[in-house]
Amino acid sequence: MTYVNTNRVCAKELVLFPYQTCPEHRHIGSQVSKGKEETFRCRRGKVYLYIEGKKSETMQARPINSKVTVYHEIVLNEGEQYTIIPNTKHWFQGGSEGAVVSEFSTRSSDETDMFSANEVS
Repeated sequence: MTYVNTNRVCAKELVLFPYQTCPEHRHIGSQVSKGKEETFRCRRGKVYLYIEGKKSETMQARPINSKVTVYHEIVLNEGEQYTIIPNTKHWFQGGSEGAVVSEFSTRSSDETDMFSANEVS
């Protein structure tokens, strides 16, 4: 659910069913923006967030396809949050009981979302 999405800010509430996944993507820049910066705050449940960086030794989520390329795991429990800088590949998944996540970001626009499954190698 989107609360607000102006030229400067965006606030959303995301509800994830158990193991529901947002596929790997990044928020690229445009003529008017450096790209979307977003902060995820876990309000209920658990979220497995994967970003660029050193591959974690263990992986608690279940990747949904072979296009996943980032495996640095950040586990967000209730009350914890993480900020993703623009143009950073990431994907996330709800835990075994699902999750509720508040997202606070700069402007959200579909045209700057680049999903890894759609990128040309």
